[in-house]
Order: sequence, then structure tokens, then C-alpha cells
Amino acid sequence: MRTVLVTGPGGSGRTTVAAATALTAARRGARTLVLSADPTDTLGAALATPTSAAPTTVEPGLTAIRLDPADRFREDLADLQDRAASALDLLGATRLDAEELTPLPGSHELALLRALRDSAHGPYDLVVVDLPPAPQALALLALPEQLRRYLRRLLPPERPAARALRPLLGRLAGVPMPAEWLYETAARWDAELAAVQAVIEDEHTTVRLVAEPTPAAADALRATATGLALHGLRADALLVSRMLPDGSTDPWLTDAAARQRKVVAAWQGTYDVRELPHLGRDPRGADDLMALGTPPHVETPPAADWPVEDRIADDGVLVWQLPLPGAVREDLGLVRRGDELVVTAGPLRRIVALPSALRRCTVAGAGLSDGVLRVRFTPDPDLWPRER
Repeated sequence: MRTVLVTGPGGSGRTTVAAATALTAARRGARTLVLSADPTDTLGAALATPTSAAPTTVEPGLTAIRLDPADRFREDLADLQDRAASALDLLGATRLDAEELTPLPGSHELALLRALRDSAHGPYDLVVVDLPPAPQALALLALPEQLRRYLRRLLPPERPAARALRPLLGRLAGVPMPAEWLYETAARWDAELAAVQAVIEDEHTTVRLVAEPTPAAADALRATATGLALHGLRADALLVSRMLPDGSTDPWLTDAAARQRKVVAAWQGTYDVRELPHLGRDPRGADDLMALGTPPHVETPPAADWPVEDRIADDGVLVWQLPLPGAVREDLGLVRRGDELVVTAGPLRRIVALPSALRRCTVAGAGLSDGVLRVRFTPDPDLWPRER
């Protein structure tokens, strides 16, 4: 199964491209699912078929789902109340009824991650996901890895002795110890997050970028490219929407088309650029979507590689190379924390585990050149194996 995650700057036509990609794939024989978490039915408007939380057959081979997180949100919170019943009763808390619960901000995104996990076990050849605009999409795709790290820090699963001795430790410490259900819940959450992370990091999962050919979109794409690389995600293509035709006799259209061409030319070589024509209207229905010529399949780019270069013999250092295309030197930050490295690129941040060899080293400096961040490490004499 292949998964295509569609994102780009706000207003670039992400939902239209997701719908067109899914429709084209279905008409070429692939069993296709298209997912959206947009509260408004923009996906249904593009497909000319209303969509809902129930799977909707748009045409043979194409299923659409517009997620509604309300029901699952109520179930999860009700389950949490049941598990924490003793603590809530001790505090004198009043239970919440399912009818009075409304989804919290971010619940649509969490529902999208859950659906992405579930789709991996569905009967589909291709899953197309209409993601939020790029900044929110990057945060969403990074969330499973981040939450799993938080869970491991707060409730380390490798401490079974502490769990077994919980009643005794509670009496000795004089404070309540975490209940067994809390460990069980953390383990269940970790398993669910791991399943989502596996789909995101799968070799057959790619990100498809959508942008209008404007200078503002160019700036947004640079930041998006850096974010994707930081989190090890791959963009298979850049679909340039609303391209004006060449050869118009209208001076205004001719000038506007020339400005678009200038922007697109700057993207060539960096992205696999595919141009989508401006139809003179918002695409609606199968005929309009097929007229865009959206490619259902693009060759999957190779996985990102963060190699460690051994320069000990020549310079006495190991160099960890982190490709970060589009990164700006002034926006980069590095902090070593134990066996982890905190990498910051503007508003984006990722905490990555150091390769085993680098854990026995100290950071000696870093530099950005040609879109690659090179972090230098010097072997720690107290930890590095001595030659005999």
C-alpha cells in the first residue's frame, strides 16, 4: 500500500489536488481511499459528492471519508473517566455526560492520525490524505514521535520492578504511586502511536506538496522543505496549481504568466515539478478534476540519510551530516542533552538520538553549507576505546 500525504501553503488547492490524485488513481484501477479532516466539506465539494464520517463510494474504486472526531472523543473521555473513577470520586469531581462533550482544539488532527493508522489495515492500494496547511501538517506528522518520547520519560516501560513494588513504594514514600491502569494506558497509547509513526515513516509513504507560483509560496516552501528533512519525510513532487496559459493576447495575463514562469523556474531542479492548469474556476466534479492531469503515481524518492563521516585520522573528529535544505544559518540551534541532540530550525524542533559512536564524543562545533548541517564530534578520552 502507498500513502500520499498532501499539504502546502494555505489556499494553494491542497484538497482539490488530493481529490484529483485519488480520482485519477481509482480510474487507473487502484483501490483508493481519500481522507480529510476539514470540518467543512471541501472534499465533497471538489468531488461533487457529499462526504461524511461514514465511507462514501464516490465511484467504483474510490472511497472518501471526512472525519468527525466527536464520537471517538466522547468515547475516549468516557473511558478515561471510568479508569480514573476512584481518583475523581476522592476529589469530589462531577462526571461529564457524553451529551455535553464537544471536541477540543486539535481533535480533528488526532482523528486524522488515527484514521491514517487504521487505513494501513484496509483493503486499499493507495491512501491519499488531505492534510492541513504545511506548518500544521509538519507539527501533526511529528506528533507521534514526540508523544512517544514524552510517555517514555514520564512512565518508563522498562521499570517493571517499580510497578510490581508500587504498593510498598507508596507506603515507604508516603505519597500515592501511579496506578497500574496508568501504565497499561501508557503502553496502549505507545502502541497506537507507534503504529501511526510506522505508517508515516514507511518507505511507501511520501508527501506531495501543492503551491501556487507566487513569491510568498516560495518562501513557505523553503520552510516546509526544511521541516520535512528535519523529520525525515520525503516529498515526491511539487504540484504547481493554477498555472496560466502561455500565448495570451491579453497583456495582463501575459505578464502574470511570465511571473509564474519565473517562480516555477526557480523550483526546477529542487523539486519534481508538475504543473496543473488554471481552469478559470474552482474545479468541481470528476470532469474538472481529471482535466487537471494530476499524476496518481510519482517515483518514490530515496529515504533521507544522515551519515556519520569518520575524519578521526585526518582531523580528529567525526562529522554527522544532517541534510536541511532551505535552512537559514541564523535560525539553526543545537543543544546536546545526554545521548540526544536537540535540533532547532526556526519554529521547528526535533530531538534525535545520537548514533552509538557519537555518544562517546563531545560536540566540537557545527556549520551549515549547501543545505547540509555538519555537526563535528570529538572523541571523549574517558569513553572512547583506547588503541592497544
